[in-house]
Amino acid sequence: MNERLFGTSGIRGLANLEVSPSLAYEVGLSLADQLREGRVVIGYDTRTSSQMLLFAIVSGVCSGGLDATILGMIPTPTLAYLSRAFQARAGVMITASHNPPDYNGIKLFTGGGIAYNRKLQQEMEQAVRSGKSRIVDWKSIGEIEFSDESERYVKMITDNVVLEKQWNIVVDTGCGAASLIAPEVLRLLGCKVASINAQSDGTFPGRSPEPSPENLAELSGIVRILKADMGIAYDGDADRVVFIDERGEFIEQDRALGAFACHALKKRKGAIVVPVDTSLSVEETVRQSGGRLIRTKVGDVYVANAVKKYGAVFGGEPCGAWITPEFHWCPDGILHSVLFLKALEESGEKPSRFVSRVPRYHLLRRKITCPEQSKNKAMAEIERNLSRHLSKSSKPIRVDGLGFQIEDGWMLIRPSGTEPILRVTSEAASLRSAEKLLKIAVSIVENSIGAVSK
Repeated sequence: MNERLFGTSGIRGLANLEVSPSLAYEVGLSLADQLREGRVVIGYDTRTSSQMLLFAIVSGVCSGGLDATILGMIPTPTLAYLSRAFQARAGVMITASHNPPDYNGIKLFTGGGIAYNRKLQQEMEQAVRSGKSRIVDWKSIGEIEFSDESERYVKMITDNVVLEKQWNIVVDTGCGAASLIAPEVLRLLGCKVASINAQSDGTFPGRSPEPSPENLAELSGIVRILKADMGIAYDGDADRVVFIDERGEFIEQDRALGAFACHALKKRKGAIVVPVDTSLSVEETVRQSGGRLIRTKVGDVYVANAVKKYGAVFGGEPCGAWITPEFHWCPDGILHSVLFLKALEESGEKPSRFVSRVPRYHLLRRKITCPEQSKNKAMAEIERNLSRHLSKSSKPIRVDGLGFQIEDGWMLIRPSGTEPILRVTSEAASLRSAEKLLKIAVSIVENSIGAVSK
C-alpha cells in the first residue's frame, strides 16, 4: 500500500493489483466499523473490474453490520446525489474517472453527498492499515438490496432547469457511466441529441475516458458535419464535462470555467473556488465580474469543501469538474452541460462568443512519468534544484506542490494524486515566456527523477 491511500480524488490505482478485492473489502469493513449503523449506497462505472470490486466492498460493509444498497452502474454525481436523497450514512462510488481502463478506484461520500475531506480520509487510512475493524456475528450481518433510483437524479435536473430553445447537440459519453443518463436528460429538456460512444463498455473502445482535445477529434468532426449547436463530452464517471463550440473547436477548459463563473456572478455576487493550477484568465474574469477568487489544493475534494466552507457561488477545476452548490456538492458533468446551455440561452450567445470575454493566457501542461515510490524523493530533489535556477525575486506559491510566480507568469510542479506522474504547469502572457518556464521546469523535473531513480 502507498504511503497515502487517498489521492486527489479518492483511492486510485491499477485494478486487481493496487486496487484489489482485498483492499475493497477492508475499505467496506472499515467504513462499517466507523459508522456502526445505517445504510451505505454503492454505485460503479463501466470498467471491467468494477463489479468485482463492488461485491468486495459490499461484503465488507455487510460483514461490519451495515446494510448495503447497490444502485447499479451510474455516474459519480448520481451516486453522490442519491447518497443524500436516500439519507444514507455514506456513499461509495467504484470508478477511476478519467484514467485508462486498467485502473480503478473508490470514492467515498458522506451522507450529505460531499466527498470525504482529508480528516475523514486519514481516519479511513488508519482503520484500513490497522486491520482491526469489527466483524459482527452471523445474526447481525447487514442486508443487501438492489435499487435503480437514477430517475430521481434525472428528475432533480429536469425539474429545476428549463431550456427554451431546441438545442442541436452531439454527445460523446465515451462508453462511460453517462452513456444512458446524459442523452436522456438532454432529450427530456427538448434537445435534439446525436450520441456517439454511447454503449456502456469498460474497455472504452471508442476513445480514452479522458475527454482531452486529442481524444475528441471525432466529436469535433461530427459537430461540423451536422452543423450542431455544440458538442458535449464526459469522462468515465461523468463528474467532468468539456465542450466543443458551434465551429467544431475544443473550448479551452480554463476559459469555459471562467465564462461560466462570470455568468454565475451575474446572478449572485460572492466567492468562486478554483484549484491553484487554474489559469490567471479565470482570476481576471472573476475580479472584473465583482467576485472573489479562492484557490485551493488540486482535487475536487478540496474544491467542494471550500465551496461549502466559504458559501461560494460556484467552484470548479479546469478539467471540467464543476460544482453548483444549490444543486449538490459533487462535481457534476451532466448537470453542468445543462446549466451551460441555460447560460448560453440567458446570454443570447453562441458558445464561441460566450467564452470570448475570458482573456487568453498561454497555459502549458506536461505530464512526466514518475513511479509512486519515487514521488516524495523526486519532489525534494526538484525543490533543491529549483532554488539554483530561480531568482530571489521569484515568489513561492505554497498552496499545493512547488509553485513560483516569475515575472509575467508562474510555474507549478506537483505529484499527481491519480496517476504515476508529476504534473508540470506554466503560464504567461506571452507564449515565449510560458514555453521558457515550461522548458526550465521540465528539465529540472526529468533530471531530478533520474537522480533519485538511480
